[in-house]
Amino acid sequence: MSHLLKAGVAKFYLKTMGCQMNEHDSEVMVGILRNLGYERTDEVEEADLILYNTCCVRENPERKVYGHIGAFKALKEKNPNLVIGICGCMPQQSDEREQIINKLPHVDLIFGTHNIHRLPELLERAVSGERVIEVWDESTGIVEDLPVQRSNNLKAFVNIIYGCTNFCSYCIVPYTRGRERSRLPEHIISEVSALASEGFKEVTLLGQNVNAYGKDLETAFDFSDLLMRLNEIEGIQRIRFTTSHPRDMKDKLITTMAEYSKVCEHLHLPVQSGSNDVLRRMNRGYTRKYYLDLVDKVKKAIPDISLTTDLIVGFPGESDQDFEDTLRLVEEVGFSSAFTFIYSPRKGTPAAKMPNQIPEEVKKERIYRLIEVQNRISADIMKKYVGKEVEIFVDSTQPESDLVSGRTRTNIQVSFSGNPQLVGQFVTVKVTEAQTWSLKGKLLS
Repeated sequence: MSHLLKAGVAKFYLKTMGCQMNEHDSEVMVGILRNLGYERTDEVEEADLILYNTCCVRENPERKVYGHIGAFKALKEKNPNLVIGICGCMPQQSDEREQIINKLPHVDLIFGTHNIHRLPELLERAVSGERVIEVWDESTGIVEDLPVQRSNNLKAFVNIIYGCTNFCSYCIVPYTRGRERSRLPEHIISEVSALASEGFKEVTLLGQNVNAYGKDLETAFDFSDLLMRLNEIEGIQRIRFTTSHPRDMKDKLITTMAEYSKVCEHLHLPVQSGSNDVLRRMNRGYTRKYYLDLVDKVKKAIPDISLTTDLIVGFPGESDQDFEDTLRLVEEVGFSSAFTFIYSPRKGTPAAKMPNQIPEEVKKERIYRLIEVQNRISADIMKKYVGKEVEIFVDSTQPESDLVSGRTRTNIQVSFSGNPQLVGQFVTVKVTEAQTWSLKGKLLS
């Protein structure tokens, strides 16, 4: 591919921004680059290839990209052979792509979310001195069997569905990731079986909307059917999934979660707002009552479930009463934790053109209040674990201490004193101390 590769010294630096889908896309890119003979480096100055896998859901990560990549101009002047690339969601937006092309002339390689599999060819052209810009508006189909370098050798992300067709009025994802496309069940089952044979114990099934899985397939095979099949795979001991859309959360899925032992008692169910008016303008497709009834159904079927969510404050036209409705819903549901966001207008979405955009100071005051309420609820939930015995899948050590840590089936992190050799094992821990979002405990077995 290049004189660097022939010498066997080519190194790449990869920065990932955004969601777990982006993280998994990066695992694929690492797999491809390793197959090409590249080695990974954490030192940007050592790199022969700098690649940023970008997010455009909010404005802040975008600003960071321009700041970071702008600063790499000096590196490029020192090393003319350096290839700088931007990929992921930002280039998928035509306006953003034009800005990258014009504002960052030292960027050599620009590609999107639909053509990651073409990285070897695109990179070869960039290495030979061409400025390469290739962004596909939509996918030509799902490419299977791409090499993947997992970031963890115990727990793996597995994509089951790509894209989204919900078109929430604030969200850019359908425009950057395309329409929903489900992988065939046999490909997913084969991938998870291979992971089990390699020693992986836990999988997280990924999709912008996992419970829409199968709607576009020609067979009547849905997300619940997939969970049932994966539950049979020997070696896999925990199955997680994210993200679920409340509108597609059917009774069959709730029953499957309750009855199949490997499916963990944790559900990430983004509500976004507690106000019917705001939910309608967001185009979420459900009401406050629908969401609360759904939560009630889930809690009755799975009493020890841990519920987490996403919440947006400051959506256009959000009144004080709308915000109070959100606070009230948070209190009623009792989420274990929540990802809270200030509404950020995304060019090209209907919400960006809506009247009554909320002033920044009002958004900030509301997010602080929301975080305060959620932190109190999280802390109260954590306290209920004190004195209980929980099963932990140990997945990491804590540097410069004798602590190891892992997660409960309900996805709560627990740290305790233990031998680093426990990593990769399931152990029983008695919870001794609660913190706002995590627990401390004592190893029992």
